[in-house]
Amino acid sequence: MNPLEISKGAVVLGVANSRSLASFVAEKLHLEGTRLAISYLADEKGRSRRRVEEACEKFPPTFLSPCNLNREEEVKAFFKEAFVSLGSLDYLVHAVAFAPLEDIRCDTMQVSREGFLQAMESSVYSLIASVREASSYMKEGGSIVTLSYFGSEKVVPGYNLMGVCKSALESAVRYLARELGPLGIRINAVSAGALKTLASSAIPHFSSMLEAQEKISPLRTKLLPEDVAESVLYLLSDRARAITGEVLHTDNGFNIMSAS
Repeated sequence: MNPLEISKGAVVLGVANSRSLASFVAEKLHLEGTRLAISYLADEKGRSRRRVEEACEKFPPTFLSPCNLNREEEVKAFFKEAFVSLGSLDYLVHAVAFAPLEDIRCDTMQVSREGFLQAMESSVYSLIASVREASSYMKEGGSIVTLSYFGSEKVVPGYNLMGVCKSALESAVRYLARELGPLGIRINAVSAGALKTLASSAIPHFSSMLEAQEKISPLRTKLLPEDVAESVLYLLSDRARAITGEVLHTDNGFNIMSAS
């Protein structure tokens, strides 16, 4: 039996290219019969749209539109139009994070004020703003999942500013869960293990993070983006109907281990 009911509508935020974790989630949702609304961050030359359209060949969306999640009016307009196109809004997947490159690659104490504020707005407030709009259309309840990483809990050398942002993101999930619960809406996070994506390419020493994960993880196997997508689908589905405010680690068990 499929974990998701057919004829559901989902907004997926964070599809940047075919390697984005959001792309794998969107494909899984599409295979389950879910109607998709997908956003992208527009640029003057239209490169972002072309990359997203190429990624979406496997999961053609019902609605595809640019949306800058740091602009309130665009967020409101996107969700309104997405709801009209989908007919219902049942799921929201938030896979968005950003920080200026120079503020990712420097020590945490050297992060600029402007870079810190931009990172927090893009990586954390974007969830809050999206949840506010999405929840207004989830009249029959719904489910929301965002993506995090182990650097929110423990110091991962090189993760720095993004670790601070992911800590705030996970805290936001807990507070939002309390507020959304009475509306019949659940919200959770998946803490994905290290994977090669466009975002991870900006992290210093990322290759060593991958090596450590495969060496130390109890399962001793390579983590796949499909593994993370399956966890997202589980939390979205009714099979997780009694789960909210939680962080589900999907990292082959890496998070339970000390250095060995």
